[in-house]
Amino acid sequence: MWKYANPTFFMQLAGRLAPWTAGAALLLLGVGLYLAFLGSPADYQQGQTVRIMYIHVPAAWMALFVYMVMTSAALGTLVWRHPLADAAQKAAAPLGAVFTFVCLFTGSMWGKPTWGTWWEWDARLTSMLVLFLIYLGLIALWRTIEDPTRAAKSAAILTLVGVVNIPIIKFSVDWWNTLHQPASVFRVGGPTIHPSLLWPLAIMSLAFTFIFLTLHLMAIRNEILARRVRRLTMEAAAAGENGRAVAASTGVAA
Repeated sequence: MWKYANPTFFMQLAGRLAPWTAGAALLLLGVGLYLAFLGSPADYQQGQTVRIMYIHVPAAWMALFVYMVMTSAALGTLVWRHPLADAAQKAAAPLGAVFTFVCLFTGSMWGKPTWGTWWEWDARLTSMLVLFLIYLGLIALWRTIEDPTRAAKSAAILTLVGVVNIPIIKFSVDWWNTLHQPASVFRVGGPTIHPSLLWPLAIMSLAFTFIFLTLHLMAIRNEILARRVRRLTMEAAAAGENGRAVAASTGVAA
């Protein structure tokens, strides 16, 4: 499996996989949107506003999934010190931030007609906002520290510290009295949601997953290329400095 972690091999593999994952994402997204907005019934209480669920819930799941991907990459950075883990973590942070923002935005749109408020400081909403701030903090950390090695280590440590927020988000509806209903899909007794709603939700979740995979593969490839350009630029600059130093020491004009 280590050959897949080789940056050069990964570049080739990602180039071959990206068109397929993109095609799967478009196909699943088309089917999911059709079922969500035309093929599924309106809720007997929430009416048509329940259709926001097909965007909101997959975005929430992906916000947590992306952070777990970053956590795995952070372990790869600190334990094995592999540069591909650094690139994977850095590339995933903006995608996780976007999914979290979509979750918060659609949640507010859903909450206004359902709960009568755009925002409520309950446990689930607050912990999701904290996750969004962690994503923004990681992005800022990568951009602030110029040395990629130092930035990777600092971001990995912050990622591992922030992972404590993931179980808080997941179990907040069980630990505290919140506006959100308890889990209705991933639960011990099986889903309680009707199949006419569950199938569009599952397909949209798969579509969001393939969207992330496609964008993540492309972002990692771009990060690898950017690092190679940076290394070549530094080597060229160092060679130029050495050339001028030799010319100065021999008295020859540079």
